[in-house]
Amino acid sequence: MAKFVLAGKADCPYYAKAELLADALRRSLPNFRIHKISVLPDEWKEWLESTCQRNGWKHDDSPLVWRELVEQGGKGMLLGGFSDFLDYCQDCYGVTSDMSTDVMETIAAENLETRSSLAAEERRRPSLTQPLHIWITGALSLTCQILIPCLLSAEAFPGVAAVALHLLDLEGDEEEMQRLKTEAQDLALGVLHQVTVHTNLDEAFHKATVVLLLDDFSEDKGDETTEDRKRRATRVCERYREYGLLIDGRANRQVKVIVSGDSFVNLRCSLLVENAPSIPSHQFVATASQLESEARAVVAKKMNVRPSDVADVIVWGNISGSSIIDLQRAKVFNYRGAVRGPACFSQSVLQILQDRKWVETEFQQQVRRQRALVVSKAGRAAGISATNGILRVLKAWHGAYGQHEVFSLGLLCTGLFNLPNDILLSVPVTCVDGKWSVLLDVTVDGKLQEELKLCADELRQEKEI
Repeated sequence: MAKFVLAGKADCPYYAKAELLADALRRSLPNFRIHKISVLPDEWKEWLESTCQRNGWKHDDSPLVWRELVEQGGKGMLLGGFSDFLDYCQDCYGVTSDMSTDVMETIAAENLETRSSLAAEERRRPSLTQPLHIWITGALSLTCQILIPCLLSAEAFPGVAAVALHLLDLEGDEEEMQRLKTEAQDLALGVLHQVTVHTNLDEAFHKATVVLLLDDFSEDKGDETTEDRKRRATRVCERYREYGLLIDGRANRQVKVIVSGDSFVNLRCSLLVENAPSIPSHQFVATASQLESEARAVVAKKMNVRPSDVADVIVWGNISGSSIIDLQRAKVFNYRGAVRGPACFSQSVLQILQDRKWVETEFQQQVRRQRALVVSKAGRAAGISATNGILRVLKAWHGAYGQHEVFSLGLLCTGLFNLPNDILLSVPVTCVDGKWSVLLDVTVDGKLQEELKLCADELRQEKEI
């Protein structure tokens, strides 16, 4: 079997002529094999010198032709340049080329264009496989462990080819962190590019594209004193001011930051915003989706429907403190009442629930007890509902929901609802093209306005501790 290698400058007319001659031989001779190497003009000299030095040849021009000794092994046998290849083909196969100079130059120009396009694609390809860097704090929490496999699915990050997972827990034991790393790697998911674990801030948030903050500052004992709470708030402020500075200095400029948990949620997010001034504030959100889902579950139980049949419940205020559950836009599907319709038919929750006393008092209390009940029975944080809330926000951020889908998120409410500009409150929002917009088509009456001012005062006091 004859195997030849034809190499040349992409814009060389003689390389083009030799290429077409070799193609003609390959079509007519079943045992003739040709491998072509097209080199960009500015890379040709270096490539030629390196190849000749490696094989002990001497050659100065384009193209370069050699024969691979397929049967014998060892280095190839140099044929030479275009004239040498032409003579070889004429002597051995009785084939020559009568291609005109104009055609040679046209094909050479096409070769150069093709090779240049391929080179550009080769340079671009690594950027397409650059991993999405996800940093998670509080990595040893139950929420994180449930969250990890969900983050590595196409549903959470559509179109992402690779994810680098960075797990941070400042209170974490090194051995426990290594076990978590091994568990994540053992998922053997193709999208997982890398897992790193950290118990200090030396590398924290480097290249972060997504940051999920799950640090647990909740207090186990039920008789917490005012001084105990102040100490907790001080720890939160110290840590999250440092987090904010690190995110500002190390993270990607388009980073998406989500704060979740059971304590100081608004305060933690607010501290990040203040200490990361170079990153737009709308890229930091505190998720109230967990509280929103718990409210939907309470309404669903009252109306004898599934929680998924209740929509557009709004959470206002301090997510882990004084919050207000608002049903003014809430609707219910599949309600078995006097008026019924198809599956897409919905009715106003407040029009069906005529018991205003339950809505304004018992309902709010039941929602607050809902999570505490789960925690007391399970003996741990409500990890599944927290995970679901985070994923819902992530999917909305990446366009999984329509523009009319309403969420409750903690955002900086600059110039809205007559609230102080530096206060971050949970408000109703929609997401369009990856950007959150506060829903203004809501009624903020005098009572709700007063409650929001109380929430703002509470958050200011937390910050001033």
